Amino acid sequence: MAAKYYTHFLTAGGAPKQGPEASEWSGVVELRSPIEPNGGTRELRALLAQSFDLDSEDIKILHWARLH
Repeated sequence: MAAKYYTHFLTAGGAPKQGPEASEWSGVVELRSPIEPNGGTRELRALLAQSFDLDSEDIKILHWARLH
């Protein structure tokens, strides 16, 4: 079951592929399954990194919250 999350995060390691050359972002991301309580945000960082053509280590999540 898909789950939507509001995310506020930083990118590092270079500029994004498109858009302004800012490193702070926020928006809604949809994951295939909910984030596991003890699993951290690995899948969320991986999806964001893929969107920005970065490594997941280049994404720092500042805040996230599940949307209902």
